[in-house]
Amino acid sequence: MDLSNLKPAKGSVKKAKRIGRGQGSGRGGTSTKGHKGGQSRAGYSRKIGFEGGQMPLQRRVPKFGFNNISRKEYKAINISTLQTLAEAKKLSTIDFQTLADAGLVSKNDLVKILGNGKLTLKLSVTAHAFSKPAKAAIEALQGTATLI
Repeated sequence: MDLSNLKPAKGSVKKAKRIGRGQGSGRGGTSTKGHKGGQSRAGYSRKIGFEGGQMPLQRRVPKFGFNNISRKEYKAINISTLQTLAEAKKLSTIDFQTLADAGLVSKNDLVKILGNGKLTLKLSVTAHAFSKPAKAAIEALQGTATLI
């Protein structure tokens, strides 16, 4: 056996159904599309969510809630995370770039420092927002909490 005599398995390849090629073919006339109606016409495409005329799910279910276009999504980082990061890399200042390099945030995130955990190092932290407990914990150790 070599590449010149390769063939697909017997019965795996079927001939295409040739429709609309005259009455003698058995598939002329309406070309297997039935009589009249949208699906028999050229260019027909079923709408997304179409349920055969039954009221579609997205129209049966009522509208719900609203999205505030002014909302700012922050990536939350606790001071316990800052503590472990500072200890691991022996840092005294932590800014957005440091967090991004550590893989904690992506370049388009807004960062908010939250007050969960213990902080034992004096740190200079720069972020987009701070919670009151986080700011208090940082400043209690003579560190600085600077807003970007």
